[in-house]
Parts: sequence; structure tokens; C-alpha cells
Amino acid sequence: MTTTKSVMKKLPEVTLAFWIMKIAATTLGETAGDLFAQTLKLGYFLTTIALFVVFVVTLVIQLRSSHYNPFFYWTVILSTSMAGTTMSDFMNRDASAKYLSDGATKLGWGPQGLGLGYPEGAAILISILLLIFLGWKLSGMTFQITEIVSFRGEALFWSAILVSNTLGTSMGDFLSDSSGLGYLGGAALVTGLLLVLLALMKVPAVPNVLLFWIAFVLTRPLGATAGDFLTKPVAKGGLDLGTAGSSAVLLAILFGLMAYAHLQERRAGADGPEGPEAEAVSPEKAHRR
Repeated sequence: MTTTKSVMKKLPEVTLAFWIMKIAATTLGETAGDLFAQTLKLGYFLTTIALFVVFVVTLVIQLRSSHYNPFFYWTVILSTSMAGTTMSDFMNRDASAKYLSDGATKLGWGPQGLGLGYPEGAAILISILLLIFLGWKLSGMTFQITEIVSFRGEALFWSAILVSNTLGTSMGDFLSDSSGLGYLGGAALVTGLLLVLLALMKVPAVPNVLLFWIAFVLTRPLGATAGDFLTKPVAKGGLDLGTAGSSAVLLAILFGLMAYAHLQERRAGADGPEGPEAEAVSPEKAHRR
């Protein structure tokens, strides 16, 4: 799905390849988050803290970069997906037997989870996301993604990304675990909704920026259900490939796509504009407040 020519000067063009990499990153975020929290038994609390620190580190690197770097950008997306997975699980789950492996009585050190449930957790996250967009609106900065060039605008953008990925995890888990649709049914529903968004791109009255953010949220539950389908036991409708094996394969796929994107970016830079056009997109011309 292509919503705009590019997200901003430091982000990739929003093309079909962008959405493929987004789904790959969010699926890996689901399996990797579960790997640390469940398979390695670190628990949701410790894993959330650790992955949030990883998110902050990767975000600082991205914010300090003066130009788009596929490895920087997609590493932040991956870190928000992993952190979003465990943040959602910590909010929605508890130490009930249905969330623990056979014979386990607890999951890691610290609080086991808040046990809010998927609908309540999603409602809280939707409220937080709306507050971010309200603050964005009141700041006077544009929602037009191609025109985001300030530090504050980029910070708001990444805040919305983190919350939307966490919200998407809650939605994906609800579809897979509580709705009765199962992993494939949940994935089919989200795919259908994405196709509706694709059709709405032809409607002039519907802003493409709005469609971008809805699609960004919806691709997260698609990744969550795909990740659960890969890792969960066959008895629960999954393929039982395990979190470690699935994460390794998805990481290899994502790094391959990142390397390809980096090669394409270098080629585009070699063939890019010279003179005034090049100066127009230089870091010195991007006013960062």
C-alpha cells in the first residue's frame, strides 16, 4: 500500500516493500518478545524494561542521524514491536494458568502482569494514541508525513509508532485468543480490512495520512497473529516452530530486506540530484526545533 511518496526525509518511501518489511518486523517483534518473556522465562516485567531501554537506544541513534538509514529506521521499528509485545502482554495478562507453560507457577521476577484483559488494554492504548495525536494537533505541526522535519515532530511520530505497535499487539492477541477466529481467521480479517483501506485510497475525501496510520496499526495485529501461528502448539492451531527458530528465520529475512533497502538507497543517492535540489534536502536546510 502506498500512501505518500515518502514518510519524511529520514524515513523510507511508503511503498509495497515498506509494508512487507513492516509486517516482517512486527512478526519478528512478536516472536522475539515472546522468546525473551516466555521461552527464556524472563517475564513480562523485566523484558518490558529491557526492551524499552533497547527502544530508547535505537531511537537516539535514529534521531541523531542526519539522513535515512534503513538499518537505523527498521531497528527502531523492530524495537518498538518487541517492546510493544511485552508491554501489551504485561498490561493484559497475569499469572493465570492459561498464560503460563505447563507446570509453571510464575513467569520471571517481579509483577506477573496487570491482568486488564485485551478489550480494556486496547481501550487504554487507543486513548493514549488519541492523546498523542491531540497533542500533535495542538502543537501546530503538520500531520502530513512528508513534511515532518523538526525534532519535535519526529519525536511525536515515534511516540505514536510505539503506542500503535503496542495497541496492534493487543488487537492481534484478542483476535487470535479471545475472538474465536483463531490465528488464520484473525489474519484473514486484518487482511480484509487492509484491502478496504487500499480501496479507500481511491476516494479523494479520505486523507491518505489517516489511512497510513490505520494501516500502520492494523499491520501489527497481522504480524502478531502470524507470529503466534508460527510459534504456538499445533493443538492451538499453530505450527509449533518455536520462538527461537521462528525469530532466527524472521531476523534473517528482515536483515536481507534491510540490506536490499540500503543498496537501493545508495544507488538512489548516487543517481540523486546535484546542486540546488541536493541542497534542498540537506540536513542544514531541515530546521530541527
